[in-house]
Amino acid sequence: MRLGSGTFAAGCVVIEVLGVALFLRGFFPAPVFSGAERQAESPAPEPSAGASSNWTELPPPLFSKVVILLIDALRDDFVFGSKGVKFMPYTTYLVEKGSSLSFVAEAKPPTVTMPRIKVDNNVTRHLDKVLKRQDWDMLILHYLGLDHIGHISGPSSPLVGHKLSEMDSILMKIHTALLAEERDPLLPSLLVLCGDHGMSEAGGHGASSMEEVNTALVLVSSAFERKPGDVRHPTRIQQTDLAATLSIGLGLPIPKSNTGGLMFPVVEGRPMREQLRFLHLNTVQLSKLLQENVPSYNKEPGFEQFKVSERLHRNWIRLYLEENNSEVVFNLGAKVRRQYLDALRTLKLSLSRRAAQYDVYSMAVGTVLVLEALILLLLSVPQALSSRAELDVPLLSPVCSLLFYLLLLALTALHVVVCTAADSSCYLCSLPWLAAGGVMTLIAALLCAGMSALTRVFAGGKCLSQNPPQSTSRWSELDLLSFLGTVGHVLSLGASSFIEEEHQTWYFLVNTLCLALCHQIYRKCLLGDDCAPQHCPHTGEEFDGVAVALQGKRAGPEGWELSRAPADPSSLEALRGSERWMVLASPWLVLACCRLLRSLNQTGVQWAHRPDLGHWLTSSDHKAELSVLAALSLTMIFVLVQKRCSLTSKVAMAFGLLGIYCYRAAIGNVLFPWQQDNKDISKGITEARFVYVFVLGILFTGTKDLLKSQIIAADFTARTVGLWEIHSGLVLLATLLLRPHNLPVLVLSLAIQTIMAQFIWRPLRHDVAEVTVMHYWFGQAFFYFQGNSNSIATVDISAGFVGLDAYMEIPAMFLTAFATYSGPVLWASHLVNFLTSEASSGSALSHACFCYALICSIPVSVYIILVTSLRYHLFIWSVFSPKLLYEGMHLLITAAVCIFFTAMDQTNTKS
Repeated sequence: MRLGSGTFAAGCVVIEVLGVALFLRGFFPAPVFSGAERQAESPAPEPSAGASSNWTELPPPLFSKVVILLIDALRDDFVFGSKGVKFMPYTTYLVEKGSSLSFVAEAKPPTVTMPRIKVDNNVTRHLDKVLKRQDWDMLILHYLGLDHIGHISGPSSPLVGHKLSEMDSILMKIHTALLAEERDPLLPSLLVLCGDHGMSEAGGHGASSMEEVNTALVLVSSAFERKPGDVRHPTRIQQTDLAATLSIGLGLPIPKSNTGGLMFPVVEGRPMREQLRFLHLNTVQLSKLLQENVPSYNKEPGFEQFKVSERLHRNWIRLYLEENNSEVVFNLGAKVRRQYLDALRTLKLSLSRRAAQYDVYSMAVGTVLVLEALILLLLSVPQALSSRAELDVPLLSPVCSLLFYLLLLALTALHVVVCTAADSSCYLCSLPWLAAGGVMTLIAALLCAGMSALTRVFAGGKCLSQNPPQSTSRWSELDLLSFLGTVGHVLSLGASSFIEEEHQTWYFLVNTLCLALCHQIYRKCLLGDDCAPQHCPHTGEEFDGVAVALQGKRAGPEGWELSRAPADPSSLEALRGSERWMVLASPWLVLACCRLLRSLNQTGVQWAHRPDLGHWLTSSDHKAELSVLAALSLTMIFVLVQKRCSLTSKVAMAFGLLGIYCYRAAIGNVLFPWQQDNKDISKGITEARFVYVFVLGILFTGTKDLLKSQIIAADFTARTVGLWEIHSGLVLLATLLLRPHNLPVLVLSLAIQTIMAQFIWRPLRHDVAEVTVMHYWFGQAFFYFQGNSNSIATVDISAGFVGLDAYMEIPAMFLTAFATYSGPVLWASHLVNFLTSEASSGSALSHACFCYALICSIPVSVYIILVTSLRYHLFIWSVFSPKLLYEGMHLLITAAVCIFFTAMDQTNTKS
C-alpha cells in the first residue's frame, strides 16, 4: 500500500497517542486503597485480651454536630499570616485566644480537586435556613471563590482580601449559630475551617511547592481549652489525618482505605482510657490495611510496633481494672500512648509509600505501541523524504504471514495469563475481549511491518554497498545543530533539575539557532561562500514566483531527497540596499525579542519567585501601564495579521480585537481612558461571546476559500488567503484567551515569524526539514515564554471559562488546552502557511508533516522509558509525572497538527 509521507506520519502519531494513553492509564491507576468494595464501614476491632465487654463496640461520639467550611485554595498564610490578621479578625481571635486548635495540613501532589458547587452565593443563600434545622449531623460548605480569584489574578490581588473578609463573616455566623444551639456541654459541636490545597505565587496549583501543599486547618469547639496569649505556631499534619479524626469525633468507623492518623490534640483532654481506645482503633485499621496490601506486612516496622503497643495496652487494661487511679496506671498509660503514636507514624509512612500501584502491564503495552510507531517512522525516513513524498507500507504481506499469526497467538496467550493471575487489576484486563484483541492485533501487525521495513533497509544497504551513490551531499551546520539539539534535549529529560528548568534548554537552543543563522548569513554575504549543499540535477520541483521555492534536492541513500530552493530573485545574492541590511540584522532582532520575552515571565522552579515584568504589570498599582501595553499589543497584532486577509476578515479582526479589550476592561484587567478605576467588575460573558462570533466568522471565511481553491484548480490565491485566514482566526482566539500581560508574547511571536520568513528562510533557501525544525523549536520556546512550565500549577485554567457562565467540560478543556499550547499551535499553523505559499506542489507539506511528527515522537518515546525506570524516584510525583502529562498532551496536539498538515496536503494535491 502506498501512502503519502504526511498521511503515514499522522497515522504513526495517532498510534503513539493510543500507546501513551495506555501508558498513562497504567502509570496513574486508581489508588489501591480505594474502590467500591472498600467504602463500606469497617467493623469495630476485636477487643484486646482482658478488656471489658463494652470494648466490642465503638466509643460514643465526641461532637454532636460537625460543620466543615471548605475554602478552596486556602493557603496557610491566608489565615496564620498578615492577611489573616487584616482580613479575618474573628478567625484570628479564635486562633489566638479562642477554644480552637490550629494546624497546617499538608496536601499531597498533585494538588487538584474537583469542584462540587459552581458560584459562592449558591452556598451562602441557603446557610441561614440550614443552620436552623435540626435534621443533620454534618454540614459541608465548599466555597470556590478564592480559588477562582487566584487563577485569574493571583494571591496578591485585592480581591483576595475581600473574599477572605467574606469567609470570616460566614465563619462567625456559623460559629455563633452552633454555640446558640449547644444543649449538652459534654457533647459540643465542632467547626472545621480548612482548604483542599494552597495557591502558588502565580495563582495556580497542582504541583508540590510549599505555597501549594500547605493549607490552613482550624478546629473550633468548646471542648477545647482556651489558649491565653498569641499562638502563631500551628502543628503540621497530613491532610489525610482529618478523615480519621472526624470519624472518631462522630463515633463512626474509620474509612477502611484511609491512610491518615488521629490528630491527637483533639482527644488530648479525654480520659486516658478513651485516648488509648481511640489510638487502638486507628492502629488496628491501618494495620489491617497494611496486611491487605503488603505481602510481607509482618516484617514492616510499623506492624511490629503495633503488636508491641497492643501487648502493652493489654497489660494496662489489666492494671487499670485493678487499680483505677494509681500513679503506676497513669505512667504505664503514657508509655502505651507514646508507643501507639510511634506505631501510627510508622504505619502511615509505610502506607503512603504504597498509596498506588503501577499497572505495569498497561504501561508495557503502551510503551511497545509507542516504540513500534517510532521505529516505523525512523525506518521510513529515506522513502518519506524522497522527492515523491510517498512510501510503501507493507501491511497485507506481513498480516498474511505466518509470523503475524504466531505473534498474535503468543500475545493473546500472554494476555490471558496476566488477566487470569491472582489479584490482577490491570486496565487492559478490564476491557472487553474484542478491544483487548484489537490492541494485540495492532501490536503484532506493527511488529511485522517493522520487520519487513527493516529487511528492506538491509537489502537496500547491500545494494548501496555494491553501487555506492555518487553524491557529495553533506550535513549543513543547521542539520548538525538540529540533530545535536534534539539529542541533547532528549538526554536532559532524565534529570529532574533539567525537567524543572526545561525552559532554559529551549531558550539556549533558539539562541544558538539565531547565532548559527547569523554565522551563515555573514559568511554568505561577506565572504561570498555559498554554503548550500550541491544540487542534484535530476530533481525538478519548482516554486511559483510569489516567493522562494523548495526546488533543489539533497540526495542521500535510496533517493532520500529534501527540497531546497534554487537561486531566484528573492535569494540572498539578489538583495541590495536596505533589504540586505535587514537580512544581516534579522538574527540579532530575533535574539533581542527572545531576551525581552525571557524577562516577561519567570518560570521553572529556581527563579520562579523572582520578580518579572509580568508581576509588575499585573499589580494593581500599574493597571494604567498594562492598559496602554494591551492597547498597543492589540494594534500591533492587527497590523501583523491583516496584511494577507480579505477585506471581510480584516473588518472582523478589527472588531474582534476591540471586543477583546472590552472584555478585559469588563473583568477589571485593564481600563478605558475615561476610567479612573474598575468599580463595576463583571464576568465579561457578553463581550467574550462577541469575540467568539468574529473568531468563528474568520475561520468560516478561511474554510470557504479553501473549498473554493479545490473547485477552481488554478486559484492559488484563494488557497493561500484561506490558510492565512484560518491562522488569523487562531491568533484572534489566542489573543482572547491569553492574559493581558502576555499579549506582547503573541506580538513578538508574529513579528519573529514575519522577520524569519522574509529575511531568513527565503533568502537563505533553507530546506523543508530545516524550516520545520526551526518552527518546532520556536513553538516550544514560546510555550515557555507564555509563563508555562512542567508544573501543573502554571496551567491557566481561567482560559477555560472565558465566555462561559457555567462549567461545560468539553469547551473548557478545549479552551484551556489551546491557551496553554497556543505557542506551538500558532507556529505549526504558520509553517503550513509558509510552505503552502512558497511551493507549487504538495511534497513540501508531506515532508514537513513527517519531520514534525518525527521530532515530536522521539522525546515522548524516550521519556516514557525513562519514567518507567525512574518510577520509584523521590521526585516521581512532583517532577516526572507532571512532565509525563505535558508530553501526553503535547503528543495529542501534535496528532491534531499532523492531521491538519495532511488535510492541507490533500487540498494542495487536488488543487
